[in-house]
Amino acid sequence: MAGSGERARHWQYAELPGVDLLRARYVRKTFVRHTHEHFVIAGVAEGVEVFHHGGGDVYVAAGSLALVNPDTPHTGRAGVPEGWRYGAVYPSPEVVAEIAAETTLLRGTPGFASPVLDDPCAVGLVHQVLRAADEGNALAADTLLRVAVTRLLRLNGGRLPAREVRTAGARTAARARAVLEERMAAPPTLERLAADLGTSPFSLLRSFRDTYGMPPHTWLTDARVRRAKRLLDAGTTPAEAAVAVGFTDQPHLNRHFSRIVGVPPGAYRRERNGDRKNVQDVRGRLLVPSEAWQNGRQPRTRTSQEQEQEQEQEQEQG
Repeated sequence: MAGSGERARHWQYAELPGVDLLRARYVRKTFVRHTHEHFVIAGVAEGVEVFHHGGGDVYVAAGSLALVNPDTPHTGRAGVPEGWRYGAVYPSPEVVAEIAAETTLLRGTPGFASPVLDDPCAVGLVHQVLRAADEGNALAADTLLRVAVTRLLRLNGGRLPAREVRTAGARTAARARAVLEERMAAPPTLERLAADLGTSPFSLLRSFRDTYGMPPHTWLTDARVRRAKRLLDAGTTPAEAAVAVGFTDQPHLNRHFSRIVGVPPGAYRRERNGDRKNVQDVRGRLLVPSEAWQNGRQPRTRTSQEQEQEQEQEQEQG
């Protein structure tokens, strides 16, 4: 893998509703424990990714896919010094359920049985979806996405178990989560929250971790980033979104957003507004355009507008 720059682009294609797209190369990038509302289908093209899933680390080498079901806590980091390069699609549960109902015999809520699948063919399909979206080829992007999801469900599909709140601890955790969602911008302390729910801080901490896979403060950061994403989707500025979800300022949002989503919120918002930008490294510099990166061409000289965007991104990075 030539070069050491980290590049990432996270975007949506209007002709693929309910699907997020990512193309990235990371070396030192570390994703903190987080969840996604959508499925993660990430095809590794070079290097190795490691992520913590289900109580242990799993390794995803070139030619394999990382497959994560919605609301499943996981992390992410490089498994080799040169890092990893991958492409990912994030279809919503509704999109996956529609495809499963049409093309498989799965019943109930469909999902992936194993978090890793060695399948170079499916990896290629994922990258073809990204290329088709880049080129504005709606027919190809939609077709290839459906073929990829169908293949993965047939090879590695299963029925997701329903998350039932049965124990007293799980019910308490669910009530705590509801409070944190409602009071996201000004949450109570663990002691106050536990007292309001009629339990002890340690008991609440244990039951929350058992139910949601992470302690309340980690879950809250994850939930804040999720809500910030929705605000950015609606056109809210990063500074306004930061305050609205309870972060102290925009740099605070930038740090957490980048460690969960993979790109800074400013870059994420610009893509959501349909303004195509170049692929970025972790320092906010504008590097090789995504098309050039895909095709191996040399980067062109930046324009004055791009230089202004670079300065803006450096400010976003704090």
